[in-house]
Amino acid sequence: MAKSHASSGWASDAPTPAQFKEFFAQIEKGRITKSSLQGFLRSGKVTKTIEKQKQEWFYFYRRNFGLELDFSSLKIPEQQSGFERLIIVAQGLTLNQVYDVCAKNFSCSRYADDLDETITWNSRNSDKDNYAVWFRDRKETDEELKNLSADQLTEKKIPGITLLERLLYELKYWDETDEHLDISNWTLCAGSRDADGRVPSVLWDSDRLRVRWGFSNVRSGYLRSRAAVPCLPKAD
Repeated sequence: MAKSHASSGWASDAPTPAQFKEFFAQIEKGRITKSSLQGFLRSGKVTKTIEKQKQEWFYFYRRNFGLELDFSSLKIPEQQSGFERLIIVAQGLTLNQVYDVCAKNFSCSRYADDLDETITWNSRNSDKDNYAVWFRDRKETDEELKNLSADQLTEKKIPGITLLERLLYELKYWDETDEHLDISNWTLCAGSRDADGRVPSVLWDSDRLRVRWGFSNVRSGYLRSRAAVPCLPKAD
């Protein structure tokens, strides 16, 4: 239990005046809304509304890619419990584009110079339109999926993150926090394959973002996918 100051009754790890100042500044900027604050008071975690996340993605694409996008008609997948991180993929966005923006912000390495040419299959793509997909809002990849290979995830019909979605998630997380995802584990990008059927994976490795590949039957406690909640195709 945190210690309290005898004179004020405040816990020793209570927010500082500077943090209160930043808190009210965030309210003035609209980053903390009435609904998100209420969600924090009830659960201890700030939950962003869908409209708030869409707004953040609008400014994210404007700032990092010079794109002016309209998400007013964007189809949002039905949200499932525990899946609170919305990733929006812009129409026509390429792996090389996202990787290059990452490389402008922090050190990166990749197993192939041209990721667009190397990655030949993705379970989702934005060739025709923008799309959205939900993930768990976690710094480390899903522990529930450890020791499951890409082949096993396919057998279990568990949709996994694509390489493009994972790189976007990295850049968005960095944009928000100045920190990186997956310090201790690799994200298995089970939603993508190269021409030889190999599966890319991503990790922040001490001082750089690393993109590597492995065979689709490889499994490990440190190699885990991120489960996706995408829009389901319409029934015929």
